[in-house]
Amino acid sequence: MNSEAKTKYDQLLKLKNYSQNTIKSYNHCFRIFTEHFKDINIDSLTKEQISDFLYKKSQKGLSYGYQNQIINAIKFYYEKVLGRRRELYDIPRAKRPQKLPTVFSEEEVVELIGQIENLKHKSILYLIYSAGLRISESVNMKIADIDSKRNIIIVKGGKGKKDRTTLLSKKLLIMLREYYKQYRPKEYLFEGESGRQYSVKSIQNVFNKALKISGIRKKATVHALRHSFATHLLEHGTDLRYIQELLGHNSSKTTEIYTHITKKGIDQIKSPLDNLEVQEKNTTYGVYPF
Repeated sequence: MNSEAKTKYDQLLKLKNYSQNTIKSYNHCFRIFTEHFKDINIDSLTKEQISDFLYKKSQKGLSYGYQNQIINAIKFYYEKVLGRRRELYDIPRAKRPQKLPTVFSEEEVVELIGQIENLKHKSILYLIYSAGLRISESVNMKIADIDSKRNIIIVKGGKGKKDRTTLLSKKLLIMLREYYKQYRPKEYLFEGESGRQYSVKSIQNVFNKALKISGIRKKATVHALRHSFATHLLEHGTDLRYIQELLGHNSSKTTEIYTHITKKGIDQIKSPLDNLEVQEKNTTYGVYPF
């Protein structure tokens, strides 16, 4: 019976047009759940039995994201596949980590991308930074998505299967036209040797190499360019509501994190130490990593 449940589960995920990553994650979590109850028909499980399973999982030190994924995967079966009413499972949840995203200064963006000589590689990172794209959105970008007449980029099927528009930089457009003359892509804006879309791993490798050569000491991924896009817009006075639209965030709360990392306003405040007349003895100066 549980094998039949897994088949129905997978079919409904696909019918609802969930992303491949979500389908893979939900199926993985649901398989763990069904294997735990392999000798029981899961359709007959009580709320107490499900809560007990979730409680035991919560005691294993799972991350906030993974724990929520398991809960949502189980809820999908009972509420979407079986059509039952919504349930709340009152279990101790892992705390959501309150981490600020890594952001490059404008000077660091120049330094980072300046390390890249290959035109295709440089164009990809220019695109991600200048338009605030996710790495998946950059590899899915097609030639037809660049609308130079309206000065916009159309992002199709972003996170949550949402379409949106974002900025088309004049500098990027000049570079993309030069790139197009040299590489002549057919469908996707950036294509590999096979003619299919460029790989996420290749972009990550380009970024990691440039970061290492640049000497920038921040621990960062390609996604830091998207964070930098939003932060730099905010620092130059762009309204948070517009930044939310450009990033494709559902909630303004998600976008508000950039107000915690912008230097706007902070650079006008002096530390109280700078108001003190402190006499330093034997001060030496050298080369420092900060």
